Amino acid sequence: MIAEASLDEKATAFADTLTALTRGVLGEDSPRFAALNVDTRIQVAPLTVDNKIERIPVRINGESCLSLHVQHLCCWDTAGAYLATDRADVKVFFDGSAEPLLRYEYVRGSRNPPGAHLQVHAHRDEMAYLLRLAEKKKGRPAEQLRKGKLPRLSEIHFPVGGHRFRPALEDVLALLAREFAIDVQPNWMKVVDQETREWRLLQLRSAVRDAHEAAAETLRELGYKVEPPTVGPPRQSDDARLYWP
Repeated sequence: MIAEASLDEKATAFADTLTALTRGVLGEDSPRFAALNVDTRIQVAPLTVDNKIERIPVRINGESCLSLHVQHLCCWDTAGAYLATDRADVKVFFDGSAEPLLRYEYVRGSRNPPGAHLQVHAHRDEMAYLLRLAEKKKGRPAEQLRKGKLPRLSEIHFPVGGHRFRPALEDVLALLAREFAIDVQPNWMKVVDQETREWRLLQLRSAVRDAHEAAAETLRELGYKVEPPTVGPPRQSDDARLYWP
């Protein structure tokens, strides 16, 4: 019972963080996130009075033409010490459409398809309309028009993890094999798994160098004895690549 209450508190704090994020970006009229027990997990989402997920309105030039469906299903991590996300969904909808334009999804226990992935449902016409709306404001579409070029769907940049946690060639090869059944060697998945492991460990080391104090604190929490070097570690930069989009 104590663990459940503690998990509730952590999920509620996470909900408050998401509320502050969406309101800080989209405005104070964005719906508040709440935490709701659902079986063995806790749902964190903007919820109506009858516990239905409420979409978050997104406006362009004051016109509400998009909405976000955001949901996290939370649980304890493997060690039972930290809040973990068992599943996360962020869907971007065009108003009046039942099918999302984009879906960012995370499934903690999934390996195939990848646990974190982006799916694009958008048609050219829908994205072109949004880009035309954005022409009236500053930004890439307006810049393209000033150069005499129409904005194109192919020029939209979808973030997928930043500099330290970006996908690698191994991820693209796995995508092609999984989704398009390209010709592969018998042991292709073993090769991809090994190279993916090496790549992510390399990126982890880079991330640790960017945030070594946080890394040391985490190791201490796991029971390791970590002491600062006698000379002193290099100063952590607030502009390290770990924090770049």
